[in-house]
Amino acid sequence: MVVRFNPSCLTLYQHPHHSACFSKQVAVKSSYGRHMKRGGILRPQIDFPSSPLGNGDGLRVFVVSDLHTDYAENLNWVKCLNNVKHSLNDVLLVAGDVAETYDLFVVTMSLLKERFEHVFYVPGNHDLWCRREGQKYVDSIEKLDKLLEACKALGVETQPMVIGELGIIPLFSWYHESFDREKDITGFHIPPLEMACKDFHACKWPQGLSNGDMSLAMYFDAMNDKQLEMTNEVQMKCDQIITFSHFVPRQELCPEKRMLFYPKLPKIIGSDSLEDRIRSIHGAEGRKDSSSACHVFGHTHFCWDAVLDGIRYVQAPLAYPRERKRRMNGGENWLPFCIYADNKFSERLNPCFWSDYYSANPRTPQNTELAPWVARFYRQTQKQSLDV
Repeated sequence: MVVRFNPSCLTLYQHPHHSACFSKQVAVKSSYGRHMKRGGILRPQIDFPSSPLGNGDGLRVFVVSDLHTDYAENLNWVKCLNNVKHSLNDVLLVAGDVAETYDLFVVTMSLLKERFEHVFYVPGNHDLWCRREGQKYVDSIEKLDKLLEACKALGVETQPMVIGELGIIPLFSWYHESFDREKDITGFHIPPLEMACKDFHACKWPQGLSNGDMSLAMYFDAMNDKQLEMTNEVQMKCDQIITFSHFVPRQELCPEKRMLFYPKLPKIIGSDSLEDRIRSIHGAEGRKDSSSACHVFGHTHFCWDAVLDGIRYVQAPLAYPRERKRRMNGGENWLPFCIYADNKFSERLNPCFWSDYYSANPRTPQNTELAPWVARFYRQTQKQSLDV
């Protein structure tokens, strides 16, 4: 995910620009700055699942999103994965945004396939950018087809599958502006979506598809109908299922607008039809319990691990190098995150800055007062007098 906006620090950081983290309990109610520390980043020890790398030959599932291997540091990180001891039964779920160019996408996925027995993939928005592809593709749909063809040739899975006793279901998706139902921030000069989001310029769509309406979200969701038979087979055979997408299925999986450096971000992150699709698989109230239903997503670059209505939602992004430097738990040393091992889901990813925050604090989207670390970057519009 890229928000093109000056000053350059107004990107999607994991936490406020100068803060380390909230207190370990994240018990913040009204004072934003009470638990913030200036200068340097405090990175608590990551709590890994029990035997995250396993001692036997059992199935292990790792997850990661937003590899962005256009950055040399990120590509080097992928190359280093081949130096890690692995099992013949290792599975990797890649939740989109691998690379901007086709050639680098193929290089990255080839490296991952060398390391993992099974690699699953869903496309992200960056994967469909055409701005550096010359005249190779008529539009982003043609590029998508080429990426899926490359996956098939490499042995990368893009369709539902049963592995052992676990079901894995990739879900295609795109965002739409009406996904955002929370109160907007007003009174500040906030750039429009077309200026801030590169998708509006880097993607090319055929007639009838546009970022400005529901058409793209509906198009990508309809792609999932082509694999309904395989999805139904997974549902019948498996008590434990992992679904995964690039985009965000619920607005509660993103910080409130007042906390975001770009408060209009929720308008370009998610899809209602994606959550409907997830619920059709896991059930309206999740499966038997949240330890058997999990959805992995990406796009916003926020580490996240939370249970909502009986489904566990996890985001484990590599993100941009500059973001990892400011992120409370970094990323290079613990990603990809082992979500499943020893026939069960792992313990929650910890720490996760924002999901930890919302586990201790209610969501109050009706509050539109910008957080101090956000407000200082915006010029307030001229206030009109309310005197009568």
